[in-house]
Amino acid sequence: MGGQACILYGAAEFSRDIDIALLCSEENLNKLRSALHELQGEQVFYPPLDEKFLQKGHACHFRCRHPEACGLRIDILSILRGCERFPKLWERREIIDLPGLAAVPVLSLPDLILAKKTQRDKDWPMIRRLVEADYDRNQENPSSEKVRFWMRECRTPSLLLKIVEKYPDLLDIEESARPLLALVKNRQEEEIAAALFKEQEEERAKDREYWLPLRRELEAMRLKG
Repeated sequence: MGGQACILYGAAEFSRDIDIALLCSEENLNKLRSALHELQGEQVFYPPLDEKFLQKGHACHFRCRHPEACGLRIDILSILRGCERFPKLWERREIIDLPGLAAVPVLSLPDLILAKKTQRDKDWPMIRRLVEADYDRNQENPSSEKVRFWMRECRTPSLLLKIVEKYPDLLDIEESARPLLALVKNRQEEEIAAALFKEQEEERAKDREYWLPLRRELEAMRLKG
């Protein structure tokens, strides 16, 4: 659901980590603990791998010591800010075949982009590249659902103008959900860029607000030792 998923969707990113979204149940946690034991996974930071922390929205972190995965970090979440709960994410998942390896379930592209709307600087250029890569792959004969997705999530002013010019009949449907599309209708590229930045900063503020009480809880755990 993180950098590795971005690579699989064609928006290249170098990542040493694997981010996993987990359906939080005792059965799944036991399976995960068994896999982490096989990988010689050592817990990094707080909190411990426990359902009560995952259900609050915390992330659990491990570093692998197995010779074939030495240094690999695995981050585990059950709840993703801005996204629906796991059953819906699983229902919308994409299966990507890795030749000679396995078929890997990854977050759907719309869900991955929602999960990437964080306070981190590096995630916003990645969102832009993900949408651009998806447009390049599907621009020849896109579904209306795909075009609406581009209108909702595109972060490149010139591409957004191009999409709206090509599919004006879908603009009114999405404009109520994304007000800056009114600027696109009027072809105001500088204003579009400013509105995209404002939209980004509002999402980053929401992410900081979401994580603040969780970080305070982690700090309290660290102080208790």
